Amino acid sequence: MKKGFTLIELLVVIAIIAILAAILFPVFARARERARQTACLSNVRQIAFALHMYAQDYDELLTTAWNSLDDAPDYFWYDMIHPYVMNWDIFTCPSARAQTMGYGWNYPHAPYRLERGHLLSLAEITYPSEFMIFGDSNAARWRWLYCGPHWADGIHDDTNMVATRHNGGANFGFADGHAKWLQTYSILGDGETQRRFWGHPDPTDPG
Repeated sequence: MKKGFTLIELLVVIAIIAILAAILFPVFARARERARQTACLSNVRQIAFALHMYAQDYDELLTTAWNSLDDAPDYFWYDMIHPYVMNWDIFTCPSARAQTMGYGWNYPHAPYRLERGHLLSLAEITYPSEFMIFGDSNAARWRWLYCGPHWADGIHDDTNMVATRHNGGANFGFADGHAKWLQTYSILGDGETQRRFWGHPDPTDPG
C-alpha cells in the first residue's frame, strides 16, 4: 500500500519553496536591473559621443542647457544633441520609461543659458575625465541635475535629484566623452573629488 505525503510534510515543502523564492526573487530583480543599467550606460555613451560631435562642429564649445535667444522657441540641450543621434529613444532610461527624458544636465557648472553667455569650451575644462556633464535624473524637472550651494547637502531638492534607480547608483556622461556608473552617495559631500565631479571652478576651495 502506497503511503502519501502527510499534511505536515506538504506544509514543510511549501515553506521551503516560499523561503527559496524569497531569497531568489531579489537576486533575479537585481539581475534584471543590471541589464537595464547596462542598456542605460550605452545610451549615456551615445549621448556623450554626440555631445562631442556637436562641440567639434561649434569650435569646441559645448551646448548650453537652455539655448533660446530673444523670442525664439525654447531649445534645450537634448534638442541640440538629437541631430547627432537621430533617435529620441536613447534619451529614455530603460529603468524609468515613464520619463520621456531620463537624463539631466549638470547645473550650475556645466554651460547653462546661451543668452547669458554661459559658454564653455572643451579646452577650458581642467579635469575633463572627472567633470560630469549629464546623468540619470530622478524627476519631474528632468532638464537639470542640481548641486546646491552647500556641498555637504549634496543634491538640491527632490525635483532635480540624481537617480538611484540603478542598484543605488546612476550613469553619467563626462566632459571627455566617457560614461560611467557611480554610486549616488559617492558624488555627495564636500571633498575635492565631489567638487571636480560637479565642475566647481576651483575644486581645491571648499568655499
